[in-house]
Amino acid sequence: MRRRDLLPTMVAASLGLKPAAAAARPPNIVFILADDLGYGDLGCYGQNIIRTPRLDRMAAEGLRFTQFYAGATVCAPSRCVLMTGRHLGHCQVRGNAEDDMLVQSLREEDVALAQVLKTAGYSTALIGKWGLGETGHPGHPLRKGFDRFFGYLNQVHAHNYWPEFLWRDHEQLRLSNVVEKAPRAYGGFHGGWAKVRKQYSHDLCMQEALAWLESQKNNPFFLYLALTLPHANNEATPAIGNGAEIPGYGIYAKEDWPDPDKGQAAMVSYLDRDVGRLLDHLRRLGLAQDTLVLFSSDNGPHMEAGHNPLRFNPSGPLRGMKRDLYEGGIRVPFIAWWPGRIQPGRVSDHAGYFGDVMATACDLARTKTPSGLDSVSFLPALLGQEKSQRAPEHLYWEFYEGGSAQAVRWGKWKGIRKPMFTGPVELYDLSLDPGEKYNVARGHRDVVKQVEAIMARAHVPHPNWKVAPASGRRNP
Repeated sequence: MRRRDLLPTMVAASLGLKPAAAAARPPNIVFILADDLGYGDLGCYGQNIIRTPRLDRMAAEGLRFTQFYAGATVCAPSRCVLMTGRHLGHCQVRGNAEDDMLVQSLREEDVALAQVLKTAGYSTALIGKWGLGETGHPGHPLRKGFDRFFGYLNQVHAHNYWPEFLWRDHEQLRLSNVVEKAPRAYGGFHGGWAKVRKQYSHDLCMQEALAWLESQKNNPFFLYLALTLPHANNEATPAIGNGAEIPGYGIYAKEDWPDPDKGQAAMVSYLDRDVGRLLDHLRRLGLAQDTLVLFSSDNGPHMEAGHNPLRFNPSGPLRGMKRDLYEGGIRVPFIAWWPGRIQPGRVSDHAGYFGDVMATACDLARTKTPSGLDSVSFLPALLGQEKSQRAPEHLYWEFYEGGSAQAVRWGKWKGIRKPMFTGPVELYDLSLDPGEKYNVARGHRDVVKQVEAIMARAHVPHPNWKVAPASGRRNP
C-alpha cells in the first residue's frame, strides 16, 4: 500500500480517531506569512528585547521548527516557491522585477497551491500582499485558484502602510489616506508619501481575514494571510520618522531609542498581537481543532528605513540578513499550531523549505501532488512521526542581485557560491557551525564537488533571469 493511501489512517491514529471519522473532512489550512521577519525576531527563537508573547505561546502550544527555510532571500521569488512547490532553479519568478511586472507574474501553466486546494474542495482566500501577478496578468490571484483577494498586488505599493487604495478582487477600494506620489515608477508602481494617514492597511487586512474566517464554517478552507509587517515603511520620510504612527508604538515610546528602532519593534509586536487575535478567533468559532495554522516569514530581516539591526539582533545566531544566502537571509521562523493534533511544546530540526508546503497541503487535503515539483511533505514531522519523515535530497537557492549567488543545503553541509556558476564554493558544516563562521572547503574537496554537481543539476536557465553586475540591485 502506498504511503498516500495510509494518510487518513496516520492522521486518525494521531488523533485517537477511527479512520472513517478522520476522513469526513480534511483540515482547514491557514498560512500566515510575515514580511522581513528575522529568525531571531521572536522570543521563542531567542529575542529578548522585542515582546512577542502570542507567537511564543503559539510555539508552546504547537511545534517550532529550527531548520526551516524561506523560498528565497527576497520577496517575490520566495512567494513563488511557496505557491508553486518549485525551487529557484526551476520556478518562474526568481527575483524582484525592476520595471516590467509581467516578469514577476506566474504563467498560465504554473499550478499554484490555491488551485490544487480549490480542486480538492477548499474555499480559498488571499489577504495581504501578493506580488506574483497584477491586473491583466496570468498570475493574478483570482486566476491562480483564490476565490477572494484583498490587499496589494504590487510589492512597491505594499511599501506604503497608508495607501490611497487596496484591491478587493478586481476592484480598487478607495481609502481616506492621501498620498503624494513619487516622481518615477519603481518596480512598475509609483510609490509615494502619505500626507494624510487615517486607514492603516494592516488593520484592514486583519479585519478582512477575521470576517472571511467567520463565513467559512461549512467547508474546508485555505487562507493565505500574507501580512506586510514588519517590512520597512519605505514611504516614510525622515521628517515623519519611520514608525512614529505605527499602532502599538506606545509600548516602546519610553525607550531611549531612535524612532526607526521604536517603529521596527512596534511592528513586530503588533504583528504578534494580531496572530494571537486570529488564533483566538478560530477558538471562538469552534474551528481551532480543525485548522492547521502555519506561521513564517518570506526571508531574513531587513536593514532599511533607518533602524539599527544591531539593537535587536534579528538574525539571532545566524550570519547574514535579507539579500544574503547565508543562513540569516533564508532560515526563518516556522511555527505549526493545530490544537489536539500537534503535541504542544515540540521542537523539530527537520530541514524543510517553502516548496514543501505544496506536498504537505496535498497530503492534508488527500489529493494528488502535481508532478515535477521540488516538494517533500513534512506531515510526519507535524504529527510527531519523525522516524518516518523523509529528508529532502537537497535544498537549493539562487539570487540575482549584488553580483549573484547560489546556495545548497545538503544534509549537514551548506555550500555557497558567489558569483553564480563561476565563483569559488564556500562550505560550512551546519551541525557544528550554524553561524557559518568557518569555511572548510579546503578540507572537504569531495563535498565541494558534490555541491557543485547539485548546483549544476538544479539550475535550469530562464530567459528572464540573468546574472547582474556586482552593483546591480532590484527593488526590495
